[in-house]
Amino acid sequence: MRLLVIGHKGQVTSSLMLNIQKKAEIIQIGRPEFDLQTHKDFREFFLKIKPDIVVNPAAYTSVEKAESEPETVFAINAYGAGYIASAAAHINVPCIYLSTDYVFDGSQVSPIDENTTPRPLNVYGKSKLAGEEMVISHTDNYVILRTGWIYSPFNSNFLLTMLKLAETQSEINVVSDQFGTPTSALHIADSIFKIARNLIMYPEDKTLRGIFNITARGGPISWAQFAEQIFTFSGERGGPVSKVRHISTKDYTAAVQRPKYSCLDFHKLEKIHDVRHSLWKDELREVFTLLN
Repeated sequence: MRLLVIGHKGQVTSSLMLNIQKKAEIIQIGRPEFDLQTHKDFREFFLKIKPDIVVNPAAYTSVEKAESEPETVFAINAYGAGYIASAAAHINVPCIYLSTDYVFDGSQVSPIDENTTPRPLNVYGKSKLAGEEMVISHTDNYVILRTGWIYSPFNSNFLLTMLKLAETQSEINVVSDQFGTPTSALHIADSIFKIARNLIMYPEDKTLRGIFNITARGGPISWAQFAEQIFTFSGERGGPVSKVRHISTKDYTAAVQRPKYSCLDFHKLEKIHDVRHSLWKDELREVFTLLN
């Protein structure tokens, strides 16, 4: 199986390279050769590569910075997603697009399923919802994976930020009234491989296509609770530890509104693609084994 993956350095791309490279051929494209802001026609390149499936986890993910750069954000997360989906349709292969829990407004207080109406609060969430719509408008052969609170041993994420801060701070303020489920990019990568295999094996099965939620089990928890567990595992390994001071969203200086609740219901993905979800604590412990 040949996977064409959009992006070079993201958490999910790096996790695909780590976990899947021995199971499938992975070809990566990204900046500067292929910039989603400027490169609008990927069809000729896709024809040359001849992938079995296209995976697009590439995104502008800085939620706060996005508020001041909406044109750039939409160029990458929305229009870029459309160009990729269009090229995948041109060569008649499936397209997997990674979306976000931030397409929702957080007003719900029970796990959010795929039929819930999206109502994004910020530019990032709006751009990813637009990306979903672009994918759907360009191809019928797609899977959109909504996820959130992604962490890994790679790139920049909440886990690595907490460990870095703990090296110099004995106490860290962390929001305790926003709830979701931490999800390892390693788990997402493994699930993408399984989904890709299903899409290729059963090209006519429409039930395998559509929108799915992917997340760990055991949520919801708050960011503060996540931080506390990070420091518990870090302490067990002799790593940096800090005390977590619970604060409210209104006490946290931020330029952007975020959903208070974004725990996703993952049962559709389990039923349709037979993807099994682990407890978030187990996923976190696995990621710690890969940290230096």
